[in-house]
This record gives sequence, structure tokens and C-alpha cells, in this order.
Amino acid sequence: MDKKKVLIVDDQNGIRVLLVEVFSNEGYNTFQAPNGKLALEIVRKESPDLVLLDMKIPGMDGLDILKHIKQIDTSIKVIMMTAYGELDMIKEATDLGALTHFTKPFDIDDLRMAVNKELRSGSPRLAIGS
Repeated sequence: MDKKKVLIVDDQNGIRVLLVEVFSNEGYNTFQAPNGKLALEIVRKESPDLVLLDMKIPGMDGLDILKHIKQIDTSIKVIMMTAYGELDMIKEATDLGALTHFTKPFDIDDLRMAVNKELRSGSPRLAIGS
């Protein structure tokens, strides 16, 4: 079975490095992008299964990136990360198709479990049908 792909989009290098390490250790193929332009190039080229997307990114914000990701492929799962309690932005992100959000500083285990749940939950059902 192919390794699931996780794309981490955050302008903070430390967060990207940490999350790449965590999700590589979980057995995922990880990609990272510091901005929206690079994130969307990776989405087009690699078609990740899940994107961890920071809400506040200079240039193109998380909501814009989310809209573009969903235009490219509606099946890509997106979890938002935010350092702010902007409920209106979070609601809009959910309306645009984000699964959930984590507020920084988040508990890395909570985030890891949420990603595992999303990426591993589909496998048994697919196996039964095939």
C-alpha cells in the first residue's frame, strides 16, 4: 500500500520541522511549504491525502489556500492550524471544507491522533469493498 502523504503548510520553520518529524515517524510521506504558492505546487504535483494548513500565512492566507486546494481536488483533507481565536475565520474554513482546527500551541499528540484518525479510518472500509 502506498504511504499516505501529508503536506504541512506554515510560515514558521520550527513548526514545519517538528510536524515533518512527527508525521514521518508515523510512517507518512511528508512535504512542507512555507507559503501558499509552494503549497499549491505541491498539491498539484503530489496530491497529498491531508494538508495541515496554518491560517495566518503572509501573502496568501489559509482560507485562500484552502479554497485553491479544494478547487484542485475536493477529496484532499485539510486541518487548519491557528494561533488566533478567530471564530469567524474558523467557521469559514469549515464551510470551505476544512475538517477541524487546532489552536496553537496545540498538543502534538492530539494533532497526531486527529491525522491518524483521518488517514487510517478509510482503509478498512476500502478493503471490504474491493
